[in-house]
Amino acid sequence: MTPRGRPSRSRRTPIVPDQVLEDRYRVQRQVGEGGMSVVYLALDTHTGERVAVKALSEDLSSDKTAMARLKREARLGERLQHPCACSISALGETAGGLMYVVMPFLDGEMLCDRTARLRYIPLVDTVPFVRDIGDGLHAAHELGIIHRDLKPENVMICARPAGGERAVVMDFGLAKQHRTDAETEKLTATGVVLGTPEFMSPEQLRGKPLDVRTDIYSMAIMAFEMLTGALPFPGRTKQDMMLARLQGDPQKLRHVRPELGFPHALEEVLAKGMARERNKRYRTAPEFATAFAEAAAGGPGPGDPGGKGGPWWQRLLGR
Repeated sequence: MTPRGRPSRSRRTPIVPDQVLEDRYRVQRQVGEGGMSVVYLALDTHTGERVAVKALSEDLSSDKTAMARLKREARLGERLQHPCACSISALGETAGGLMYVVMPFLDGEMLCDRTARLRYIPLVDTVPFVRDIGDGLHAAHELGIIHRDLKPENVMICARPAGGERAVVMDFGLAKQHRTDAETEKLTATGVVLGTPEFMSPEQLRGKPLDVRTDIYSMAIMAFEMLTGALPFPGRTKQDMMLARLQGDPQKLRHVRPELGFPHALEEVLAKGMARERNKRYRTAPEFATAFAEAAAGGPGPGDPGGKGGPWWQRLLGR
């Protein structure tokens, strides 16, 4: 006999095409799957818009902690209203016992796939992506939300309605509020290391209390990887890379990609963003993004030998 109010395992049936959730969302097809969840493309029959339905995997649907995290993600995501941060519009549970959230369907390419496809992303394109990521994070930070798992797999590159592209920060599943209640603290407890090791700050690796500067650290690592196709703290294993962040200094852009001629000021900005001591980092995500753009504009670009007079420089600063 199962506990009252909890669906039996046999009732936790997968979501299938043509299934309608909440008498509103008609599922079309599965579009992704990870260790914790499955993502489906669906049609919002009330608005005619495409949406993404993110459901907990069947194995985790009986896990109280996983379900609590999904509910918290929904609560946080409903508060986010910014074009560079993926919001959440609904939380529900299927008749088969699967918890899910509904969010806008982002038609684009994950940042990790873009970097892998191109081997590295040109500086002129990296700058606006960093600016967008900074704006999306700042919107969350202003609400007291720390992402804690910022990585290229959690950023989508999408087309802007008016032309061009934008970067959108997604998946606040491990997000944590600055001020939390006792129940939330249990889900994101100090001393429990959650997130993706390659992009974690030193304080996160140590299981220390976090603030917004942990996201800025991860953002700087992502910027380095976009520009070079490599991580700033190399190692043969994840443990090697973790130790490098705790004890060593990041590689220089010019050592990884000397042929690209990065401005020296850009090295300094990235070094500050990845400072081991968080008090030495930038205080906000937009502050890092602005410094990054200004440093990038200080060096020459294609068709602009002086570095500060042509369209290349103006585009870097979003003008």
